[in-house]
Amino acid sequence: MPDAPWDEAGRRAFVQAWTALAAPPLVPEVRLHTATEITPLWLATEEGLREQGLEPPFWAFAWPGGQALARYVLDHPDTVRGRRVLDLACGGGLIGLAAALSGAAAVDCVDVDPLALTATALNAAENGVADRITPLCKDLAADSADTGDWPVVLAGDVCYAQPMADRMMGLLRARAAAGALVLIADPGRAHLPGDGLEPVAVFDVPTTLELEDRATRTTTLWRVKSR
Repeated sequence: MPDAPWDEAGRRAFVQAWTALAAPPLVPEVRLHTATEITPLWLATEEGLREQGLEPPFWAFAWPGGQALARYVLDHPDTVRGRRVLDLACGGGLIGLAAALSGAAAVDCVDVDPLALTATALNAAENGVADRITPLCKDLAADSADTGDWPVVLAGDVCYAQPMADRMMGLLRARAAAGALVLIADPGRAHLPGDGLEPVAVFDVPTTLELEDRATRTTTLWRVKSR
């Protein structure tokens, strides 16, 4: 297996070498480059990630929140059809892919990790929606006053740590206040705030004990209220 490289061609080779195409359990319509061996991938990227200041390889897994929100979008295509969509902290782009497959006019998949964006681009090509997916390496949470012009904002599993939850929720609330439809899916993480959210749907998402503490995570889809 190659070491983790940091130019685009090297990142593509790395993602392809360390993952296999598979469909998430709750979203069989979508094929993703996902890790089949979790610990080796984590170790393979660890040293290079420390040197580059990058995130761990969260992009290589279909997390419960992403699966739930992707399932909802595919089942309710009017949520995104004909609209510009933001997939925030996109990881491998599962939610954005679901939006594109459901008829979104354009989808910006945003993440701070270049490897995640490489995986997103590969996944978009695999699912035939590369023409509507734009991977963007940005830290939108650095300026929550920049609300952009996305009519729909989607986020899954972004409240797994308190600092992350604070940054993401500030951004999501700002975008809701600007008039966007903002949906967030969360499998009961402790750092999800208890106010300003309206439940939309609940999903039981199959997962793996290598990633979670149970085989199924009950995941709630919330609308962020404008206030």
